[in-house]
Amino acid sequence: MPSVLVTGANGFIGKACVHSLLAKKYRVFGTDSTYYDNSDADQNYTYVQCEISDKDTVSGIIESNKIDTLVHLGNSVDNDFDSYVTDVELKRAKLTDKYIYEVAAKNDVKNIVLLSTTQIYGCPKGREPIRESSPEKGSSNYVDLKLYSEKMLEKGVKKSDTVPVIARVAPIYTAEYTQNLRDRVYDAKEDVAFIYNDGLYGFTFCCLYNLLDFIKGIVAVPSGRYEGLYNVCDSEVITAKQILDYERNHHRVGAVVQRSPGTGISFNKARARTDYRYFDPATTFNNWRLDNTRAKRIAPLKWTLANTK
Repeated sequence: MPSVLVTGANGFIGKACVHSLLAKKYRVFGTDSTYYDNSDADQNYTYVQCEISDKDTVSGIIESNKIDTLVHLGNSVDNDFDSYVTDVELKRAKLTDKYIYEVAAKNDVKNIVLLSTTQIYGCPKGREPIRESSPEKGSSNYVDLKLYSEKMLEKGVKKSDTVPVIARVAPIYTAEYTQNLRDRVYDAKEDVAFIYNDGLYGFTFCCLYNLLDFIKGIVAVPSGRYEGLYNVCDSEVITAKQILDYERNHHRVGAVVQRSPGTGISFNKARARTDYRYFDPATTFNNWRLDNTRAKRIAPLKWTLANTK
């Protein structure tokens, strides 16, 4: 069975990824900067506590074990740090990018899955579906971090047989973790949920299970060239009304304020630069759709807000 190294393994996405891979009976190695009690862990799981920028330790894991797939979740906001991406996180990510892909390639790792973000596309004009070939117009610290990681991955494996897979993932949600959904319909300053008109405007997200299915698909895929960019997201947008109904059904919101379009929340440019989760209210009615056709060749992406448990 394949051996998989997961960085950021003790984070929100990382824990779920490790559990999902172990359920497939894969041999899994995990690294993260936080403590993990390994005493009751699956016998196929080896966890090493270290900083992701610790070249000697992480390289040692790759060099001492036959790793088939590197799933690089480290240096991602839903794993290693909160929503504010500062110079500290940018520096740590660059230190990691300078070594991890080259070490993996030199040790014949078959493929590398890099967790990136759909924020790289920024605010495109028009209503055409956002494809992997769409312009990269995003502007934030997190976008800069991930674009640099993408470029370093492509450079690090260029002269090897290692297949680079870049997963540009929409904001994640689960049945219990709905913060990214709530950010679209909740005014934290006023501490109130809100809706414009009938709430039928929508946003693109990614159920965590869709991402996990995609990662498992890459691990299990037969030999062949499947490198490149993938938009990983739900196949349908989630409307503001659906978000509010879902949160009400789970008793997480109370009264909802009816607002007129163009009023309520102003855009904070400085905060948008550093806060990964910050949402520009001016884009509320854009209804952008991400084209996930390429990713659906790897996994069905069948999960939605309605069937997520």
